[in-house]
Amino acid sequence: QVQLVESGGGLVQAGGSLTLSCAASGIRVSVKAMAWYRQAPGKQREMVASRTSFGTTNYADSVRGRFTISRDNAKNSMYLQMNSLKPEDTAVYYCNTDRRYHDYVNWGQGTQVTVSS
Repeated sequence: QVQLVESGGGLVQAGGSLTLSCAASGIRVSVKAMAWYRQAPGKQREMVASRTSFGTTNYADSVRGRFTISRDNAKNSMYLQMNSLKPEDTAVYYCNTDRRYHDYVNWGQGTQVTVSS
């Protein structure tokens, strides 16, 4: 059974940094196009960063230059380094497959990121 467990969120001041982690089981992140998504209250879920199995990355305009997606094959985990955080980055963050290439797998519980101004 596929399981994704996100962690690393928290409360941070604007301009601060956080690194999110996504531990995967039942799926090999090294052979999948994976992505990070976020959902703010009252808004639709959006993809913020993706990484193909070949290492090609893509970012939403709103986070490009501030966020970095990475992968650790040995740990079967995905990461999202977030720098220069803004209040508008406040959301619950999730990892999952990149829907452009694969069907979604089971969603994890997500991790809350709150950026204070």
